[in-house]
Amino acid sequence: MIEIKIPSPGESITEAEIAGWLVSDGDYVEKDQEIAEIESDKATLPLIAEASGKIEILAGEGETIHVGNIACRIDETAKAPDKSEPGEEKGDHQAEIATHSKDSESSSKSSETGKETDEEAGETKEKEESYGKIKMTPVAQKMMEEYNLSIDDVLKGLRRINKQDVELAREALKSKEPDEEEPSNRRFSRETNRQRMSRLRRKLSERLVAVKNETAMLTTFNEADMSEVMALRKKFQQEFREKHGIKLGFMSFFIKAATIALERYPNVNSMIEGDEIVYPEYTDIGIAVQTPKGLMVPVIRNTESLSIAEIERKVKEFAEKGQNNRISIEEMEGGTFSITNGGVFGSLLSTPILNPPQSAILGMHTIQERPVAIEGKVEIRPMMYLALSYDHRIIDGKESVSFLMKVKELIENPQAMLPGGKNPERLLLGL
Repeated sequence: MIEIKIPSPGESITEAEIAGWLVSDGDYVEKDQEIAEIESDKATLPLIAEASGKIEILAGEGETIHVGNIACRIDETAKAPDKSEPGEEKGDHQAEIATHSKDSESSSKSSETGKETDEEAGETKEKEESYGKIKMTPVAQKMMEEYNLSIDDVLKGLRRINKQDVELAREALKSKEPDEEEPSNRRFSRETNRQRMSRLRRKLSERLVAVKNETAMLTTFNEADMSEVMALRKKFQQEFREKHGIKLGFMSFFIKAATIALERYPNVNSMIEGDEIVYPEYTDIGIAVQTPKGLMVPVIRNTESLSIAEIERKVKEFAEKGQNNRISIEEMEGGTFSITNGGVFGSLLSTPILNPPQSAILGMHTIQERPVAIEGKVEIRPMMYLALSYDHRIIDGKESVSFLMKVKELIENPQAMLPGGKNPERLLLGL
């Protein structure tokens, strides 16, 4: 029996919580397979099977376990399930579908046979369309491919239909019914659903309250004309993707502009430690990433040394890791400044909250066409509101406003990010 223990998520963390098991008790698991998700105060990490065998789960979902304690055991002597049977079943299923298609081709020979075939084809198409709405984890998809299983094979006998399933189905049908339905037939619910806060969410709540209580946070606002950046993206998007293999977004421009502005105004890049002010001679910029478990802020290191393409790669990497809850604690440690983009959710204006011990955070918002005065004429331009929240204990009003003005200047004239050169646009994009 191989004992799988809770790994240490990082320094000073002594316990973690089982966020969810990806396998069931008694299942056969493969070596290096992700079998569970464990959640600490700072991140969600996978629990990996150290050997192949039959799993015996010892800790339930939501249970808090000390680092080093046993979460499950794996019996290496157990034999792997025969994979030929599922494959044969799928082969039969595919053969059946192939037969249906052949029958439909010959439907013109017999109207009665053609009618039955059309009905079967319709049912098959309807089933495939409904399957298209089913979501599955990467682990489940990998296992299905490995065991040669279709979605239909997995759903057969998966579980019993309960009262909640029937009620949810009924509510879905009601939403499609005409509005003139009699009020007496409508269901008015007064039920509540309670869910325990995750360990990560509880820690995040504590930190947000601490920021409000322990800092003198203020926010200053401005707006930037996005015309030049949007024109630059449109002009070089295809060439940029062909060379670097990634899409050119807006975040990389703001990270580059913020890096230059931080070098000009080092107080915005500093932090308080006791009675001292620490001035890093580098810029590590954190980007707020929304994950299924909550907001996380992974850090892009030494942005002063990175090109636009290198920054875009890191942004894409963190976005993908965030969606899969795979951002590590090491990737979130440190950071001298942060950027959050509420614009992807449609936010027009907001006051971002500080990410301690950092002293400032830049907020991006949605791009909206608005009338603005340009050289005495009213023109419609794509505008974005910018917000800089800062700790007034260390950053004065003049510095905060000047910093935000510098970011605005660089965004409205992106060529200024790399002065000189025969073609500053191509040099900026690394083309």
